Amino acid sequence: MDENRTRRVSEAVREELAELIGFEMDDPRLEAVGVTMVDVAADMRNAHVKISVETGMDKKALSALEHAKNFLKMELASRLNLRRVPELHFSVDSHPDADMRVEFLLRRAKRNMGRD
Repeated sequence: MDENRTRRVSEAVREELAELIGFEMDDPRLEAVGVTMVDVAADMRNAHVKISVETGMDKKALSALEHAKNFLKMELASRLNLRRVPELHFSVDSHPDADMRVEFLLRRAKRNMGRD
């Protein structure tokens, strides 16, 4: 697969995962999770997903994501027109950049507004 397509697929997967995790999953272990980066392999078999999470919540968040992996793959398959949905591999991003932090805070504020 060419580099541009791989980059577009990676960004599309990142956007969909951010939407799913940030707004559509009701697991309290995922409230503080943001998707900072997705790197899809050229053969589309694997996607390495970097997440940002509050200090001390990383193990719980990774556990919740591993538990939800099949659900996330099914949702990605229905939302994205891909021949093959990559296997998701989650890890904590040790250096999330400032833009991702702002996006995360805005998403958390939007989520909490609905609870008032």
